[in-house]
Amino acid sequence: MPDSKEILESFRCIIPWASRLGELDDSVWFKPIAEGKASTAEIISHLQNWDRYLITNVIPSVLGGDGIVFPDFDPFNSVAYDYAKSGIGRNQLLEEFCATRAELCDLLASIGDNALREPVTANGFELCPHTGTPYSLLYIIQEFIEHDQHHKVQIDKALL
Repeated sequence: MPDSKEILESFRCIIPWASRLGELDDSVWFKPIAEGKASTAEIISHLQNWDRYLITNVIPSVLGGDGIVFPDFDPFNSVAYDYAKSGIGRNQLLEEFCATRAELCDLLASIGDNALREPVTANGFELCPHTGTPYSLLYIIQEFIEHDQHHKVQIDKALL
């Protein structure tokens, strides 16, 4: 597994990219990225909602010696989509997302390498069913980096 500092820096790299989205016109910001898909606003809110969940639920649970429990995705994501449509301004949502991601990265950095690599369960599983890799906070963060990248590519493609 790569160095934890490199992984955390990679996780933080979405902040400058997201900040540039403040230049978008509202008609683009709220437009679905494709037929039947979320808008850029909804995706950023979705990413922020997951970051907040990691800060308030996942990390305390892991540090307390418990496993990770992820919520049912659809209702969880609906909360984020509703927030994006609640009237919050584009710049405010982007500022909230960037601040939350920075807070999460700082929190993870403060935990230390050993705790980040400590094996944990995720929804009762010790190993990722796709890779067979033992779960750890660091592994989960790598999965969230892939999640970020997936949405970043979607947004960038829609904006071309």
